[in-house]
Amino acid sequence: MMTTSNQRQYATAWILLLALFTALGPLSIDMYLPALPLMAQSYEVSIQMMANTLPAYFLGLAIGQLIYGPLSDRIGRKKPLYFGMALFTVASLGCALAPNEWFLMIFRVLQALGGCVGVVMARAAIRDCLDVQGSAQAFSSMMMVMGLAPILAPIIGAQIIVHWQWPAIFIALMLIGLFCFLSVHFWFKETLASEHRLALSVGQVFGLYFKILSDKSFRQPMLAGSLTGGALFAYISSAGAVMMGQFQISEQNFAYLFALNAFGIMLLSALNKRLIPHTAIMTRLKLGALVQLSGAVLVILASFSAHALWWAMLGMFLAVAGIGLTGPNSMTLAMSKQGERAGSASALMGSMQFACGLLGGLVLNFLAWSALLNMGILLFFFTLLGSVVIWKMASELKKTTIKNLG
Repeated sequence: MMTTSNQRQYATAWILLLALFTALGPLSIDMYLPALPLMAQSYEVSIQMMANTLPAYFLGLAIGQLIYGPLSDRIGRKKPLYFGMALFTVASLGCALAPNEWFLMIFRVLQALGGCVGVVMARAAIRDCLDVQGSAQAFSSMMMVMGLAPILAPIIGAQIIVHWQWPAIFIALMLIGLFCFLSVHFWFKETLASEHRLALSVGQVFGLYFKILSDKSFRQPMLAGSLTGGALFAYISSAGAVMMGQFQISEQNFAYLFALNAFGIMLLSALNKRLIPHTAIMTRLKLGALVQLSGAVLVILASFSAHALWWAMLGMFLAVAGIGLTGPNSMTLAMSKQGERAGSASALMGSMQFACGLLGGLVLNFLAWSALLNMGILLFFFTLLGSVVIWKMASELKKTTIKNLG
C-alpha cells in the first residue's frame, strides 16, 4: 500500500508503467486501421470484411478479462501479466504471418486474450493501492497518458505502410509486447499481498461475478461506463469505412484525423482531473454524457448534410472526447467498494465494455444505410442508453440525500 508521504512520487512512475500495459489495447486496435484497405487488397476481400478483425479483437478482450480478473484475485497481479504479455507477443507474430483473413481473425482473438491482461491488472492495482479520490486522479492520469496511444498509433501505422508492407505493423506490436514482458519482470511490483488473495474455485468465480453484478453500487456505473464506452468501439469499427471508404480520405490523412479525435479524450481527461476538487463525480459524469450524446446527434445530422465531412468530424470528436469524462468517473464509482474482489470487478467491467464493442461491430454488418449514418445510429444508441443510466443514478442519489437530510 502507498503511504501518504510517498504517494505522489510513487504514483507518477507507477501510473506511467500501468499506462504502458493498458496502451497495448489501443495500440493493437488503432495501429493497423490505416492499413485496412491494403489488407483487404492483400486478402481480396472488402474493407468491411477486413474491419471484422476489430470485433474479433473485442471478443478476445471480453473473454480474456473474465479469466484474468478472478485469476489475479487468487494468485496476484504479476503472474497473469507474465502470461498475458507472452501470449500477446506470440500472437502478434501470428498476425503478421497469417495466410488468410480467417487465420488473421484467430490470431487477433489470441492477441486480445493476451493484451487485455494489462488493463485488468492496471485497474485492480490502482484499487489495491489508492482510495476513491486517489483512484479518480490515477484513472484520469492514466487515461491522459494512455490517450497518447490512439493518437500516435494510426500515425505510426500509416508511416510503417509507407516504407514496408502491412505485416510490419504486427511485427512492431510484437516488439512492444516483448518490451512490456520485460517491464513486468524488472519494474512491476506485486500490489496484492498474499493474505488478501481469494481462493476461488470455478463455481465460486461464477458466484463472485453474480454477487458483484448484484451490487448496485457496481452495476449502475458499470453499465454507464460500458454503454458510453461502447460508443468509442462503434466509432473505431466504422471509422475506416466512413473516412477511407465513403469520403475517400487517404491513409495518411485518416491517421491524422483519427489521432485528432483521440486527442479529445486526453483533453477532457485533463479537464476531468482539474474538476475533481471542485465538482461532484455525478456532475462530471452527466457532463461527459451530454458531450457524447451531442456528438452522436451531429454525426446523424451530418449524414444528411451537403457539408457532411466537417459536421461528421465535429460529431465524432465530441462523441469520442466525452469518454475522457464518462470513462474515469464511471470506473471510479464502480470500483470504489469492491475491495479484495477488485480484480474480478475490473474484469467484469472491462468485459462488458468490449462486449458492447463486439455488438456494435457485428451490427455494422447488417445496417444498410451509408457508412456515416450507420456510425451515427450506433453512437446515438450507446450514448443514449448510457445517459439514461447516468441520470437514473443521479436521481437516486438525490433522493437518498434528501431522505438522509430529512
